[in-house]
Amino acid sequence: MLQVETIANIQMELNPHRTPSPAPDFLSREATGPVRHLHESLKQYAPTPLVELNGLAKRLGVAAICVKDESKRFGLNAFKGLGGVYALCRSVCESLGLDHHTVTMEQLQRPENREKISKMTFVTTTDGNHGKGISWAAGLLGAKSYVYMPRGSVEARAQAIRDAGSAEVTITDLSYDDAVRYAAKMAEEKGWTLIQDTSWPGYETAPRWIIQGYTTMVYEAMDQLELLGYRRPTHVFLQAGVGAMAGGVTGALCCTYGKDRPKIAVVEPEEVACIFESLRQDDGKEHKAIGSEITIMAGLNCAEPCQLTWPILRDNTDFAFACPDAVSARGMRVLAAPAGGDRPVVSGESGAVTAGLLSLLLEREELRPFRDKLGLDENSVVLLFNTEGDTDPQGYRHVVYDGAHPLMF
Repeated sequence: MLQVETIANIQMELNPHRTPSPAPDFLSREATGPVRHLHESLKQYAPTPLVELNGLAKRLGVAAICVKDESKRFGLNAFKGLGGVYALCRSVCESLGLDHHTVTMEQLQRPENREKISKMTFVTTTDGNHGKGISWAAGLLGAKSYVYMPRGSVEARAQAIRDAGSAEVTITDLSYDDAVRYAAKMAEEKGWTLIQDTSWPGYETAPRWIIQGYTTMVYEAMDQLELLGYRRPTHVFLQAGVGAMAGGVTGALCCTYGKDRPKIAVVEPEEVACIFESLRQDDGKEHKAIGSEITIMAGLNCAEPCQLTWPILRDNTDFAFACPDAVSARGMRVLAAPAGGDRPVVSGESGAVTAGLLSLLLEREELRPFRDKLGLDENSVVLLFNTEGDTDPQGYRHVVYDGAHPLMF
């Protein structure tokens, strides 16, 4: 195993396996063209904002900090609908013999197709946002859906899934990974279609579609960065649960920038850090997280890596961090009240951990060893993804306004 460095309760390791592999072709701009074609056919589609935090960047001593605000995506308060709607539509296209390269939502909603789709049932497990995307997409298509949630899920997130579309939602007494296995079992027994945002041997097609769906946000961000005058980011921080989003974004960055790609850091909760643990084991294989699996970052509370994206992260990320809850809480507050007249960003527990970490790396002198290893300086252009808004409104208020989870040094 590697020696992990720990400063002020934050753990960091340099990826020992970083040997950039060939870019995964299925995540290239060309290969994901049908994804954007479908997304752009939705009435709810608009590129989400790329928010420049110039005041914060000046205060922290870097050239730029840009936040891709996915809380504005499709009215769902999170990015996951990108993958859910594309995967459901691809599944429907296969069932109905439609061309996924050219299909539009309008075509799928025609009466002759909707009548057939109404007989289809989809099922998934979620910590919140993925299930909301599946419920919403199934509702658009007129299909049935079932969503299972792990123990500890808050009722507000369950109700948001119901409100988004067609889903029947159940909060189970299972861990996230056991709930995934339960959903797969129900799909097999009932003849439903499983649309899960992680993969395992023999189950890779739907996760591949979901991961491709996520790339819309990163290709939007690349175009928006260029319009702002930045050739590319120098650093990208990506939060990870199973690593599907982080792997998809990393793959798209590799496809676009090749050897000139930015430095990439994966950030996880310390109590459920499966990517961090997999790198720490130093054998090239994926490993289950070893913590308590109890964290405020519900959307990242996943103990087993996605096998489809693990090789991408293993070969192409530069750093991995495991952070206590207080780092996420700090990020929520930093984004809610940014410096120098910056536009506020509402970011939930899973969306804010990268902002919290970045602010600490740049402000705390005791974290200088980490900062120096990342090469963060006055020339750095940092890209973050706010993957969710206040998906647990009560929890958001508790952290941002009541000051819960102070960071102790």
